[in-house]
Amino acid sequence: MQIRLSPSMRSITISSSGSTSGGGGGGGGGGGGSNGGLLDLMKLKAAARHFSYRTVFHTVLILAFLLPFVFILTALVTLEGFKKCSSLDCLGRRLGPRLLGRGNDGSMRVVRDLYRVLDEINSEEVPVDLKVPDSFDEFIWDMKNNDYDLRSFAFRLKATMESMDKELRTSRLSEQLNKHYAAIAIPKGLHCLSLRLTDEYSSNALARKQLPPPELIPRLSDNSYFHFVLASDNILAASVVVSSTIRSSLKPDRIVFHVITDKKTYPAMHSWFALNPLTPAIVEVKGVHQFDWLTRENVPVLEAIETQHTIRNRFHGNHLARTSGDSPRDFAAKLQAGSPTYTSVLNHIRIYLPELFPSLNKVVFLDDDVVVQCDLSSLWDIDLAGKVNGAVETCRGGDTWVMSKRFRNYFNFSHPLIANNFDPSECAWAYGMNIFDLSAWRRTSIKDKYHHWVKENLNSNFTLWRLGTLPPGLIAFKGHVHPIDPSWHLLGLGYQEKTDIPSVQKAAVIHYNGQSKPWLDIGFKHLQPFWSRHVNYSNEFVRNCHIMEPQL
Repeated sequence: MQIRLSPSMRSITISSSGSTSGGGGGGGGGGGGSNGGLLDLMKLKAAARHFSYRTVFHTVLILAFLLPFVFILTALVTLEGFKKCSSLDCLGRRLGPRLLGRGNDGSMRVVRDLYRVLDEINSEEVPVDLKVPDSFDEFIWDMKNNDYDLRSFAFRLKATMESMDKELRTSRLSEQLNKHYAAIAIPKGLHCLSLRLTDEYSSNALARKQLPPPELIPRLSDNSYFHFVLASDNILAASVVVSSTIRSSLKPDRIVFHVITDKKTYPAMHSWFALNPLTPAIVEVKGVHQFDWLTRENVPVLEAIETQHTIRNRFHGNHLARTSGDSPRDFAAKLQAGSPTYTSVLNHIRIYLPELFPSLNKVVFLDDDVVVQCDLSSLWDIDLAGKVNGAVETCRGGDTWVMSKRFRNYFNFSHPLIANNFDPSECAWAYGMNIFDLSAWRRTSIKDKYHHWVKENLNSNFTLWRLGTLPPGLIAFKGHVHPIDPSWHLLGLGYQEKTDIPSVQKAAVIHYNGQSKPWLDIGFKHLQPFWSRHVNYSNEFVRNCHIMEPQL
């Protein structure tokens, strides 16, 4: 039998034939008689308008797609013990909610009851004698092996969640406390470096040589040079700030650095820069005891500094017992603000720059936890429009954690003195890298306002703001700040581990503000190289104190 379809599908031919050899079948006629058992020809015709290749193809495709699903759904009904359905409508009503994740009425009723009970017990206290599982596995085991009603289950769930939340919070606070102690401790290597350089100062005349040499002293007050001020008692950190600034400068011979330190660190700091000159730049090292102007009468903040034992007692002792309601981030901020660094006169020294450098018109003040990566001479070309302080604002930017600081983040607006005088949404700005117009500053009352609010905070038992020097600075410089481009100063490398590396590479100054300083073991390993590349690890004193380059 043969079937032939015409190309246009207008006809279908079915033919059947037996053996056709010789003509021995008799009858000859070629037409195919019934005796030959042959069916010569049968033709069936169909109209093209009823069938086409496209119609047939689409029909087969749809059936091929639907039939497996019908089979699977039917199998599911059979396997799950459903009653037989006589129609697709019945099958859809039974399986539709399951396929859409809705469940049947019984399961939805249980879920609604659970929501209701959880809402009811949310405002109730967990019974004191209720035994709470120590882990989620124990909770599951308890549920499986005890026939609790819904309310008992909800109470045990709430108690377990509260217990786990408390443990997690305690763990995070302990982590912040441990980081705080690691941050304020002086690393053994840095302590060794200070001791060895102090000893060198007493025994080596070269370590005591005058800085700068007598013939270069006039440049210390020459306003045609770029004057930088740095206040620090960390020798290695200060060396990185000074060396990175000079190496990044297009005009290193025009740079003058004024390094200020405390009386205890002065011999070691002087020894370092005397034995490691950074020519052609000029470096001056002075101790606070060498400034005749810095007296108790001229510097009222010394009274606050002398009460630092009171300040530190607020954040030491049983920390975890004193932190009810504080988030780990708030707790970390309080710990950092209460560290010795923030109660040092070196941290307040910047407010007295016009008096300490009476001959200078403009200076750039740098913190000791920054690294300079670009030439900064263009800062002197910025028109501050009569303002005193050129600073990067910290209330806007891509990093919503670092660049989201407003007055509410620093001040206690529940205190009437603060609430009645300041706007909580006012934008904050950053210390660390600031261009100060000292000429304009001398025409203001910034210093007096600073003193006034420091005394107010002292009289209020330090309740107006978190400890530190930025809050009184935000008040004193209010109305005297000129925002500069954020690319000049990138912050947060000491507490934002996810700092964007391309942004770090492009920034003029990177600032490791926060606990994780690059010279500490708790520093972020991927951010430390930007700082450590400016440390001379082959230096004799550095090597003998076993100060090693951080390993990634």
